[in-house]
Amino acid sequence: MECVFPFFHGKISRKACEELLCKKGKNGSYLIRESESMAGALCLCVFEQVMHGSHYRYRMETQLQTNLVFLSLQTAEGVPEKVFRTLKDLIYNYEKPNQGIVTKLRYPVKKTSSSRRIQKLKLGNDDIYNGEKSCLAPF
Repeated sequence: MECVFPFFHGKISRKACEELLCKKGKNGSYLIRESESMAGALCLCVFEQVMHGSHYRYRMETQLQTNLVFLSLQTAEGVPEKVFRTLKDLIYNYEKPNQGIVTKLRYPVKKTSSSRRIQKLKLGNDDIYNGEKSCLAPF
């Protein structure tokens, strides 16, 4: 089974991420990428216009419990942690205002099909696109 998240960009740098978000240029634009500093972690990156444009990163944590995957996001200090069963549920929650991130998620920055092909060639078959277990949960 193939599981595709069009806003998942895999192993891209922070700089490349910033460029994509700034190119979209809309408050609430977002994408998910692999963390450069923590192996196996994902980052939710969100654009919010502040003077010359800014983007914010939130580390996404996964917890495995008896073959189930749970997702949570490190948000603003003092905001209670929320745990989600699927990536779809996590995104849906943060599409609402006042959830502990800089702005609500509004515009997914989709990965182009040509960049998906290039990434698959460079990295082999990217785990997040294939198989139920590695997809975290079907979207």
